[in-house]
Amino acid sequence: MRVRHWDRLGNGGLNFTEIGFGAAPLGNLYRAISEDAAQAVLARAWEGGLRYFDTAPLYGYGLSETRLNHFLRDKPRADYVISTKIGRLLRASTPEARDGIGKWFEVPSRTGVYDYSYDGVMRSLEASLERLGLDRIDILYAHDLDLFNHGTQAALDAKLAELMAGGYRALIELRDQGVIKAFGAGVNAWQPCQWLLERGDFDLFLLAGRYTLLEQEAQATFLPLAQERSVGVVIGGPYNSGILATGPRAGAFYNYDPAPDWVLEKTAALQRVCAQFGVRLVDAAFQFPLRHPAVVSVIPGGQGVAEMESNLLAARAEVPETLWTALQENGLILPAAF
Repeated sequence: MRVRHWDRLGNGGLNFTEIGFGAAPLGNLYRAISEDAAQAVLARAWEGGLRYFDTAPLYGYGLSETRLNHFLRDKPRADYVISTKIGRLLRASTPEARDGIGKWFEVPSRTGVYDYSYDGVMRSLEASLERLGLDRIDILYAHDLDLFNHGTQAALDAKLAELMAGGYRALIELRDQGVIKAFGAGVNAWQPCQWLLERGDFDLFLLAGRYTLLEQEAQATFLPLAQERSVGVVIGGPYNSGILATGPRAGAFYNYDPAPDWVLEKTAALQRVCAQFGVRLVDAAFQFPLRHPAVVSVIPGGQGVAEMESNLLAARAEVPETLWTALQENGLILPAAF
């Protein structure tokens, strides 16, 4: 498995496998999976060479972190990179009052409370270390600082301000103390990433669904700024919730909802050009973000071994340069900015 080394701080840095493991599905996202099934997909990922694992307290309200604990406890700590997130504190609740009903299945009865303060960061990290069974985390991301989660620009601005006024100081201290190697934000929009990067000493960003074959706005200003400052970018959601893996079939999903007509039409056009070069659409979708020098890893989701096998094939695929040229000439991707 190909590895990308990142070290903007000169502290030895981190080695990212080009394909990482997005562990939201381990939290029973959209459907419950058994413990055996969860451990089987993790085992196949490890066997396939994956050594970067990303999780969060939100994913199954602690379940994803706990399942990673079970799998990683006998693995040498130096052999993998792990990231988790801050921004929500989990509180026990009754089953009928828990968060995530209809989205997270058979998970602990918990509610999540947004908290980007200094104390909130410290408490969140302490709880994650306990669930993961670790004494240090490689990367902490501030989670879900975007309009999708906070609803209005005013609410988002307040949370961004809360992070910079308190949580940011905690992240700096944790990095200085060696408890974490790096910090950043994990979000569903590039604009908050750029806002934070312009105001603080951030190391890495996890950008989900916003730098793909379907969307390249981040290429205009955010990604060049990240490259200029040696900031790494992890790309989540390279298939835009599924459609770039399944193709434009009936019921295909984009951004967790049924795909609108413009997405179906563009995906069909992408698939036609890929077919001319004998390339699977899913392979091109995975490989595209890795072409940008700021990108250190791509982390597709997957609940089962079959999905993991497909992701591994996509990560190993050789895509001819002529395909990217053809996609540009057809107006389907922006000209390279690097």
